[in-house]
Amino acid sequence: MTRRVLSPRPNPLPLTNRLLSLFVQGPIFFVSTAFFGSLSLAASLFENDGKMQHRIAQIWARTSVAISSCPTIIVGEGNLRKHKVAVYACNHLSYMDTPVIFSSLPFQFRIVARHDLWKLPFIGWHLRRSGQVPVNVDNPRASISSLGSAVKTLKSGMPLFIFPEGGRTETGHPNAFLNGPAFMAIRAQVPIVPMALIGTHELLPIHTGQFYPVPITLAVGEPIETTGYTIRQVEELTVRLSDEICCLYYAHSYLQAPAHPSLDAITEIPENAL
Repeated sequence: MTRRVLSPRPNPLPLTNRLLSLFVQGPIFFVSTAFFGSLSLAASLFENDGKMQHRIAQIWARTSVAISSCPTIIVGEGNLRKHKVAVYACNHLSYMDTPVIFSSLPFQFRIVARHDLWKLPFIGWHLRRSGQVPVNVDNPRASISSLGSAVKTLKSGMPLFIFPEGGRTETGHPNAFLNGPAFMAIRAQVPIVPMALIGTHELLPIHTGQFYPVPITLAVGEPIETTGYTIRQVEELTVRLSDEICCLYYAHSYLQAPAHPSLDAITEIPENAL
């Protein structure tokens, strides 16, 4: 069977897709999320290592991807197994990015996410009980301080996943990257694995709740070793990570790469962190 080719999202969506999203996919997605979220919270009362919660999150993620009717392939899957502990960094296009990541990565990990998510009812409870790592992206100094717990997580032997942009893109093109992933990887002396999601922007872009089924690709690049890097080279490593993710993204997207696809780092590192 020939795999569909990714193409731009129609505007407006066909009536069939709008009705399907409104009366079938959307309601099932929310019910599924509430159900598995409740299971995860209940599981947190009986375990300390988060394995059961992570397994529940994977089942929720695979269910969510199935609801969206999007076939998913992983390119470079072998790069996910080269290191026991690493920072996994990926561009951020859609709310569906998280389900695709949880359904694709074959190991337990923790997510580094915006600290304000911890203030939300239910979602915040789940993030806290499952051991995810909050980071303050609004204040550079607070960001570096909060990344300390992420470094401890890496040093304890747990891989981390992060969206370096700090939020979803509105255009489909990657936004500027924060320095957090490079900082964490250098401090913990673990590799960074660049990844690119292609298709989730067309599936469910920001500011919409209607699904448009398209083929999804998760492209995984070669790990970037941080041995020999110092904290003073955080921005240099961030630019290298940006280059790798942009190359992966535009190699599999119908979108054309801008003339200078490299994205500058936008988070300053306080002097007392060097």
